[in-house]
Amino acid sequence: MPSPNPDRPDSGPVAVLVVTWNSAGVLPEFLASLPDGMAGLDWRLVVADNDSSDGTVDLVRSLAPDTTLVQTGRNAGYAAGVNAALAAAAAWEGGFRAALVCNPDVRMRRGCAKVLVDGLGAAPEGGDGRDGRVGISVPLLYEEDGRTLLHSLRRESQVTRALGEAVLGNRRAGRFPRWSELVTDPSAYERATVADWATGALMALSRDCLDACGAWDESFFLYSEETEYCLRARDHGFVTRLEPAASATHLGGDSQVSPHLWTLLTLNRVRLYGRRHGPAATAAFRAAVLLRETSRAALGRPANRAAARALATPSALRATPGP
Repeated sequence: MPSPNPDRPDSGPVAVLVVTWNSAGVLPEFLASLPDGMAGLDWRLVVADNDSSDGTVDLVRSLAPDTTLVQTGRNAGYAAGVNAALAAAAAWEGGFRAALVCNPDVRMRRGCAKVLVDGLGAAPEGGDGRDGRVGISVPLLYEEDGRTLLHSLRRESQVTRALGEAVLGNRRAGRFPRWSELVTDPSAYERATVADWATGALMALSRDCLDACGAWDESFFLYSEETEYCLRARDHGFVTRLEPAASATHLGGDSQVSPHLWTLLTLNRVRLYGRRHGPAATAAFRAAVLLRETSRAALGRPANRAAARALATPSALRATPGP
């Protein structure tokens, strides 16, 4: 496991990192919710804006004038925005002790962030730290109604899991670890649970983890960037853990209705698998994902039809998907 960096602070503020792109509709409520969500912590906000055209930047300046505002000057993608925000926070005098990466459509419940930050660096429950310490912590996430739990924990992609999802569907296959990436076991969300990765709407990252892993991978314009980072963190000896005492509401979810976003999600999922496996395994994984998309496309679902068409195009995976 990497040794702690003696040059980085063990104290100092928590850097709250938010990437925006035309986020004016959700940003005011997000900013208003921060004091409760960050209760008990010293914190500072960094907003990295990806060339919004809807007044997002003006809202930040008027509603949160003490914010460190970074304007990337282009729609650079989520990972690029996170990296720009991290660089800005690193330039603070004294630095920062942990980072909280969050979408502007997240609403933390009171004290959420403190639970996440306090959990960083701990040995996973039942372990002694030799198999890694918590480098990334995530909360329970609820849908907009505030009551419906989102299944945010995931297992690493495997061919068998892609096949299980194609044949059984995510929800039914999620009951069987061998057959799905999605973790649906209710008990996993009732305790501190280590997962291969978790959805990235809200996650706390330790400075040790950030120092060891470095920048987020900007080749993933949107989707799979948090998956890649969690898996890379695990490679460096840091685990991702759910903290069930922390919770938040996530207003997002349009990826499942937009053909463009669903295609982007699907292609990046296969691209990431190919980064970590050989050609034969990647071909099998791509075929299993294609089976899922074509079977759903046959039901008349436009998003799945678009994703299947892209997966069947050899050049699609070689390109770097963008906006």
